[in-house]
Amino acid sequence: MDLIDDPIPGENAPEFTVTEISGAIKRTIEGEFSHVRVRGEIGRVSRPRSGHVYLDLKDDRSVLSGVIWKGVASRLATQPEEGLEVVATGKLTTFGGQSKYQIVIEDIAPAGMGALMAMLEKRKKTLEAEGLFDPARKKPLPYLPEVIGVVTSPSGAVIRDILHRLRDRFPRKVMVWPIAVQGVNCAPEVTRAIKGFNAMTPGGALPRPDLLIVARGGGSIEDLWGFNEESVARAAVASDIPLISAVGHETDTTLIDYVSDRRAPTPTAAAELAVPVRIELLAWVDGQDARMTRALSNLIGQRKQRLRDLSRALPRPETLVAQARQRLDYIEDRLPAALRLAAQRKKLKLSEISGGLKPSVLSRSLREDGRKLDDRIARLTPALARNNRDKRLRLDQTARGLRLQLLQDDLHRKSDRFTQTVKRLIDAANRQQVDRHARLTSLDRLRETLGYKATLKRGYAVVRGDGDVVTSKDKAGQATILELEFADGRLTLGAKPHKTNKTSAPEQGSLF
Repeated sequence: MDLIDDPIPGENAPEFTVTEISGAIKRTIEGEFSHVRVRGEIGRVSRPRSGHVYLDLKDDRSVLSGVIWKGVASRLATQPEEGLEVVATGKLTTFGGQSKYQIVIEDIAPAGMGALMAMLEKRKKTLEAEGLFDPARKKPLPYLPEVIGVVTSPSGAVIRDILHRLRDRFPRKVMVWPIAVQGVNCAPEVTRAIKGFNAMTPGGALPRPDLLIVARGGGSIEDLWGFNEESVARAAVASDIPLISAVGHETDTTLIDYVSDRRAPTPTAAAELAVPVRIELLAWVDGQDARMTRALSNLIGQRKQRLRDLSRALPRPETLVAQARQRLDYIEDRLPAALRLAAQRKKLKLSEISGGLKPSVLSRSLREDGRKLDDRIARLTPALARNNRDKRLRLDQTARGLRLQLLQDDLHRKSDRFTQTVKRLIDAANRQQVDRHARLTSLDRLRETLGYKATLKRGYAVVRGDGDVVTSKDKAGQATILELEFADGRLTLGAKPHKTNKTSAPEQGSLF
């Protein structure tokens, strides 16, 4: 009888490959935890170039790895930040390549009010450290914008309040960019609205606003959270158009309030910041006009008084010329005697000079000068002859090197050029004469238009009294003879009769 050894315990158990056992564990975990919500604090956050987000969820004793795929990460309303307490929703799975389990996160939300406030404070510190809250960076608001862009919901009471207040204070053109004022789409739509208004072309078919108002009514911190997103704050900072934030009521504060150029406690207050009161502005202008009128009147009165004071201090014109007139009379009295004395002195000097002149001296000087002239002529004649021969010799040499045909061709060319030049000058002179004649004719027509002769042709007349132009009824009544000048001639009216005790008939030909 053969002895049979006892089998080794567990020898009949099935064998699994590593991949098979990893898949079995994966199916078990995913089946048991197909959809879970996990609360914890976000630890390490990694964002590789692939676009996926890797993070750790932890509490005081354990750590759970998590992954957010690229498509889900771009749609999250709350982006994961290290140190934020959140509630992550997703499903548990395993990663066989590293023998670990992890949660594939489908949604992530802050774990209560404290988490939201902590995340808000962290964002505020980050933006403040970058200098985005610095008042020196903020732009001044335009005093009276032509176009106001409003970023808000078109169906809420906010836009009606803004339009009503603008209509009461100073009506302006308003462009509304509709957005969702809460929820997941709030932050991206506000960001696109601010960038869209800034992308408009100034002076284009759709005018670019001069001022932006981002407005929303009151609500809880969750309702207003879209205005706490970093993308909204950075869009407000990058805006070239001055921006007023009017989100929530006076006690509500969002991140856009810190980076905007001005914060309004309510949307109605934002409209009041945007434009002045038209009636008050008109009253101020009227007051300034009255002040300017009074100031000018006072200034003119002071200048008149000063001119009168200075005129009293000036001497009379007769006094200014009296001394000069007296000096002229004195010089006029002395002038005849001075002329006679000067003539006598000149006559005496002429006599002295003529006494030294004698005919013999003049004849001797003349003979001496004649002898010098003959000597110079004798020397100059041979020199002129030699110079003439030399010049003629050089002329002959030069003439032999010249060709008649070349000279004639050059003469013809220069003659043609001269003829063309003369023609251009004549044409230019004719054009200049025509232009000047046209200008003269235009000036003459202007003179006739501006002269009073043209006015007479339109039915007017010039009235002259005693030879002077009469411009009033009183002067016409005082004149003895009136002359009326019409376009075709003059008409003289008879002399006006003098008043006597007896009434007399007007003279023949008088119109008085």
